[in-house]
Amino acid sequence: MDSISQAALGAAIGEAIVGKQAGRAGAVIGAILGTVPDLDVLLTPFFSRLQNISIHRGYSHSILFCIGAAFVFAYILSKLKWTKKVSYFKNWLFSFLALFTHVLLDACTTYGTQLFLPFSDDRVSFDIINIVDPVYTIPLLVGLLFALYFKFNTKHRKIANYLGLGISTAYLLFTFMHKQHIEKQMIAQINANNFQVEKFVSVPVKVGNINWYAAVRDKTHLHIGKYNTIINNEIDFHSFLINDDLLEDVDAHLANRMKWFANDIYVVAAQNDTLRFYNLQCDMQGVQQYRGQEVPTAFYYEIVNLEDGDYSLKA
Repeated sequence: MDSISQAALGAAIGEAIVGKQAGRAGAVIGAILGTVPDLDVLLTPFFSRLQNISIHRGYSHSILFCIGAAFVFAYILSKLKWTKKVSYFKNWLFSFLALFTHVLLDACTTYGTQLFLPFSDDRVSFDIINIVDPVYTIPLLVGLLFALYFKFNTKHRKIANYLGLGISTAYLLFTFMHKQHIEKQMIAQINANNFQVEKFVSVPVKVGNINWYAAVRDKTHLHIGKYNTIINNEIDFHSFLINDDLLEDVDAHLANRMKWFANDIYVVAAQNDTLRFYNLQCDMQGVQQYRGQEVPTAFYYEIVNLEDGDYSLKA
């Protein structure tokens, strides 16, 4: 999710676990730890664009990293004046939870995380919440700010922080259950359209878990349509040729990594000597207009035909 949500979650965990001994410093340290996994973006200048799609939310978002890094940070915390009186185990638990809740929260979005590296690079994405959702973030922030307002070690301080954590977590659990309900409604409409389903995903967009997209892949087409949970509308599906044949001349590694990144929810289009790869798993904005034609979403990757006949992902 967004950096504000991740920092707020880390701060709330810091306040809950070491706030009694470290005071407000616990929340500050937690906010820092809660953003550590996203420091992988600092590596992007050193790699190609194709490599970067694997690096972001890669090793720094794996369970193994969270466990190992927690030992390092626990040692560092044991030397800081604010947390040196906290037990090593408690500092480890604090560090691990600040890191692990970050990667779990990211896994709730459509972008997904490679939780099981180095054993598997499967992208884990629960697709239950948009990457920015104030309905999740605001209770967390309000509870934390109220907690930090109260004096050190008061009962109200704990209550405020736990209340913020509780409300935001309850909303996250709601989105998980809500998705099950949404998919039942979508599947009924998909069956009514007689699609030959090879793959189906439901993706939340915007704020509050109200607007969703259904994406249905068959052998040749990708069908997408918007669903609003309040009006319970009939889904108007738009169909796009997947055009897998356009990738036949593209380097197999490049083509396979793009498909992997899109979780097989994609459309390929030709534009002169350039291919446009629309990744609808990570970018679901709905049908757009481009030069008088419908395209499945606004964002795309360009695969450029080089002079030697090879293809490259445009930087």
